[in-house]
Amino acid sequence: MTKEGFEFVSFPNDSLIHFHSLFTIHCLLQRVLGMGANACSFSSVAKQAEQLRIDGNNYFKKERFGAAVDAYTEAITLCPNVAVYWTNRALCHRKRGDWKRVEEDSLQAIRLDSNSFKAHYMLGLALIQKEEYARGILELEKALDLCRGAHPNNSYLVEEIWQELANAKYQEWEHLSTKRSWELQSLKEACESALELKRVLEVSQMEGFIDDASSSHLEQVEALRKVFNKAAEDNVPTEVPDYLCCRISLDIFRDPVITPSGVTYERAVILDHLEKVGKFDPITREDLDSSQLIPNLAIKEAVQAFLDKHGWAYKTV
Repeated sequence: MTKEGFEFVSFPNDSLIHFHSLFTIHCLLQRVLGMGANACSFSSVAKQAEQLRIDGNNYFKKERFGAAVDAYTEAITLCPNVAVYWTNRALCHRKRGDWKRVEEDSLQAIRLDSNSFKAHYMLGLALIQKEEYARGILELEKALDLCRGAHPNNSYLVEEIWQELANAKYQEWEHLSTKRSWELQSLKEACESALELKRVLEVSQMEGFIDDASSSHLEQVEALRKVFNKAAEDNVPTEVPDYLCCRISLDIFRDPVITPSGVTYERAVILDHLEKVGKFDPITREDLDSSQLIPNLAIKEAVQAFLDKHGWAYKTV
């Protein structure tokens, strides 16, 4: 029944519910009918939510993050099943350093759209802030894969996620390295104490053979030192092998490609050379076109193996 622009709905027990707006009806239908994700059936509501998203974007560009949060929140209230509204608000929370809300909004966005690379990206960042490195790194790796698939030509986005992933892996290595160093030092001191106790006992039982006992003790201490130095090698930064580095940038490879002449370069670096300098191999000077570049999977695997063993190298990426 319609009266003066208001809608009345009949329910059991002759009760009437008075709805003041189309949005209220929309919310009721969502609950009763179980409408699908990203569904905003009333075009006026969807348009209003989209305008709020645009307003939020404009506030964000002006660094008015509080106003942007309010705009995105209103959009979410109107259309709660649109993932991008949640990721946009999460980005605002990130700018404000509110990592708890970044995590909450990112998780909700992933529930709505599991292929949202932005949601996985920001969830990864939030987890790293909590020092949950393993989970955070998995989310950042997922974001990187999704971004490469969705935006293969957007090197800026891929680069940003890669840098955050490398930084996260370096932080994880640093955290584990500190823990390992402490454990090794504690174990070394315990072993040295045990050797010293053994020496004292031997001296007390070997009258006339003190020199032999001392000599044996020194040999054991030296052997112990070598064992612990070897164990600590992976925690000590060294030089990255040349064959794992681009011949132009001298940086460790991320996406290595090989030319017909057999020289391996970083993809972005050689593409930049071909575009800005000329279509030739910078080392051999032979003619070269981007279509001739082939991924060097062997070097890529070697780089990953090196990084897995020497986490400190992520700082050089």
